[in-house]
Amino acid sequence: MSTATKIEWTANSFNPWWGCSRVSPGCRFCYADRDAQRYGQKVWRRHGPRRMLSEANWARPLKWNRDAARARTPVRVFCASMADVFEDHPSVAEPRQRLWDLIEATPWLRWQLLTKRPENVPRMVPWGDSWPSWVWLGVSAENQRWAGARIPLLLNIPAAVRFVSAEPLLGPVDLGGYLRRTGSPGGGLHWLIAGGESGPKARPCDLAWLRSITAQCQDTGIPVFVKQLGSVLGRQLGAGPKGGDITAWPADLRIREFPRTSEEAPA
Repeated sequence: MSTATKIEWTANSFNPWWGCSRVSPGCRFCYADRDAQRYGQKVWRRHGPRRMLSEANWARPLKWNRDAARARTPVRVFCASMADVFEDHPSVAEPRQRLWDLIEATPWLRWQLLTKRPENVPRMVPWGDSWPSWVWLGVSAENQRWAGARIPLLLNIPAAVRFVSAEPLLGPVDLGGYLRRTGSPGGGLHWLIAGGESGPKARPCDLAWLRSITAQCQDTGIPVFVKQLGSVLGRQLGAGPKGGDITAWPADLRIREFPRTSEEAPA
């Protein structure tokens, strides 16, 4: 809802609305639900309401785009940290169309769309096989089951950058043939975000899981961004309440890379 964000792999966070519903184990201790309830918003119910945000909020990406164009430097924007753009909920159909119009009007922004519902993407976006080059699409893959369910669907979508967020990482994940996959538009995956779960009920993340998934990407030249180790490892290693103090991490996990296209100016 504001320009401020503590998410290290983006610069700004834009929320067109608040609210979603849980669909897999990664959702169990959802930080967004927790944050919304602090404001008295009960918007994490399958058939419940969604909170629509102000016109001032919708104007922010236009300003970010103007500023980025003036500086000739693209800016990453995560959309949406408090929702899933591809949730099939009746109250968000109209604002979702408005979001596509906003995205098309802001080519200096690198729109990072992350979903747990890739099966809905083809029928909800207006771009068919010609996605704007400044739109990235990612799926959450908290364990092997959901990696296998979501990543193949992602690879059928011709986004300029296709990424996986293995956060919270709840088990080992073998990315197998997803990294350099032939026959998919644009090849395989282009970026990995990985991290452990944080919060008062955080489930443990094993260093071996993080080492395995990051090594798989490094061995194939895929950029990796390790966001945090999670609360359990954070306590064990003295890396802070979220495991985010990178100076306390094992040296081999201090990896924070971005796709090469992230700094390219619009064509």
